[in-house]
Formats: sequence, C-alpha cells, structure tokens
Amino acid sequence: MDIQLLYWHWLVIGMILVVGEIFIPSFTILWFGLGALVVGLVEMFVPMSLSTQILVWTVSSVLFTVAWFKVIKPRMASNNSGEKARYSAIGESGLVTKLPTDTTKGRMRFSTPIMDRDEWVFNCESAVNLGDRLYIKEVSGDVLVVTKVD
Repeated sequence: MDIQLLYWHWLVIGMILVVGEIFIPSFTILWFGLGALVVGLVEMFVPMSLSTQILVWTVSSVLFTVAWFKVIKPRMASNNSGEKARYSAIGESGLVTKLPTDTTKGRMRFSTPIMDRDEWVFNCESAVNLGDRLYIKEVSGDVLVVTKVD
C-alpha cells in the first residue's frame, strides 16, 4: 500500500498544529505546524515523494525552532532592557518583600515583570514596612529608586 500525502493534507496538518498551540501552551508544536505548512506550499508547485516531504518537514521544523531560540527570542529579550523599557517602568508599583537594613538594600516584587524580572532591589528615602506598595521613580543600574505614596 502506497501512502500519498497531497499538498492540502500538509496544509490541514499544519493548520491543526498551529491552532493546537493555542490549547497546548508548550510553544513547541507551532514549529512543527509551520514546517507542515512549508511542505504544503512547496508540494503545491513541486510534487515530492513521501520521504522527501517528511525530510522537508523535518528540516523546516528544525530551522524554525533554531531561528526562534537563536535569533528571534534573544532579540525580543534585548528589547526589554533598553532605555525605552526603563522609561516605561517609571510609575509601576510593587510590594516590599524584604526590608532594607543598614548593610543591605530592600527587595520588592511586581505582579508583572519589569524589564524581564519580577523581583528587584530598591532604595527608598522614607521608611517602609513589609507589604507596602512602592512606585518606581527611577531605574539606576540594577537598583530601583522608589517612592512611597500614602
């Protein structure tokens, strides 16, 4: 029995995998879905044997995965640490999780990450208590300068 996959089979498989990524949030089957879509598009113009189709699917899926982890994801992460990200962090609020002492700085936690971190070291001019809500006034290196709004 000879199995033959037509171009539209690959397009349907690709769409199912891409849509499946919505329901399975692993961020892995997306690349296999995109690889299947590539095979479907190539198969529309250049008929291939089943073994060639599987080879093209494997290679394109690997290329999409490598492109994500080596090019796209690092570029996106670098966008969260520039001057624009620092400026957008001003005014955000977080809760004190560790009180500052004479020798150590305090720590605060944010509900959504600020520049890819959800916990930061801070300096505050006024006295603070655990659980106080502080607002970012300035980002100075790896330390937040914060203020307490009553």
